[in-house]
Amino acid sequence: MNFKLPNILTIGRLILVPFLVFAFYLPGSLGDWLSFSLFVLASFTDFLDGFFARLLKQQSKLGELLDPIADKIIVVTALVLLVSSNQIKGQEVIAAIIIVSREILVSGLREYLAKFRLKMPVSNMAKVKTFFQMFAISILLAGTSGDKLLFNYGAEIGIALLWFSAFLTLVTGYSYIKKGIDHAID
Repeated sequence: MNFKLPNILTIGRLILVPFLVFAFYLPGSLGDWLSFSLFVLASFTDFLDGFFARLLKQQSKLGELLDPIADKIIVVTALVLLVSSNQIKGQEVIAAIIIVSREILVSGLREYLAKFRLKMPVSNMAKVKTFFQMFAISILLAGTSGDKLLFNYGAEIGIALLWFSAFLTLVTGYSYIKKGIDHAID
């Protein structure tokens, strides 16, 4: 196996997933802050693995494969937890569905385009989308404990940012879909 720092960070993000689920179900502020902290840690490793891969020139096929998978698993897991606990509810679920659908669609497109040796590099707008998505989910994972810290508006701020990231998800998803369709037509 390719045990370079970026790959270790990516694998670490995958390992955090069951701990995030466990922490989410712990009662009270312990569960809120632990799940928040684990998700923030996972989000930070997403930034760090790419940063170190470029800095140390340690980009690898393994990292190319695992990084987007790890990102999607941690985000989808967190969104499922938040929906199942009614922290994301009603029409707000649409924002979560948009985010999850785009993740699945882009993964499929990347796999399809890889057959033709076409790459879909991550755009700057997609990086901004990821930041707001991670930020929104982090706030929501902090639950009622985080809500109190944000003057009892934490849930509202988290949901507003979730909708904003869903909008960015549609914008960035469109460019990926267009590229995939253009190639399929050619």
